[in-house]
Amino acid sequence: MDDALEDGLRYDRMVEKALRSVVKTVVEEVIERDGLPGEHHFYITFNTDYPGVQIPEYLAERYPGEMTIVLQYQFYDLKVDDEKLEVTLSFNSVPEHLIIPLPSISIFADPSVNFALQFQPLSEEDENGFDPDDDPERVDVTQSVEEKPKADDDSAGEVISLDQFRKKD
Repeated sequence: MDDALEDGLRYDRMVEKALRSVVKTVVEEVIERDGLPGEHHFYITFNTDYPGVQIPEYLAERYPGEMTIVLQYQFYDLKVDDEKLEVTLSFNSVPEHLIIPLPSISIFADPSVNFALQFQPLSEEDENGFDPDDDPERVDVTQSVEEKPKADDDSAGEVISLDQFRKKD
């Protein structure tokens, strides 16, 4: 008998992979349209210590473990492939190029249509054995942004809290 069937089918991994492909497809559509349609905007939370994440050192120090970026008004050079998302954002009026492996993304949200995906933490068997919960130094660092960024505002690169999109029990 096939080993995969003996061990059971990993539906959890299949669903996780399918949901992560939604992020890639959405970003591909934004690239094809040459921008976000209507009021759509994205909050993308990712593990900053995931292998392959490339962000400036000062951002990694400021946001150890987890960071949320906003794609709304001021983002450039957006690219996506099967492995990673790349984008240039402005932080304190300084453009910075970020490389974010798709498996490092833990939350993808489009609040304009009340849509959000929250991905399960990766296990040791998944994605090169990386498990963000194994890092005792991991800290959840977010801050609230009171106002929506304006088109000429450099705050589009700020980290925000996603608590407003989470279900309250």
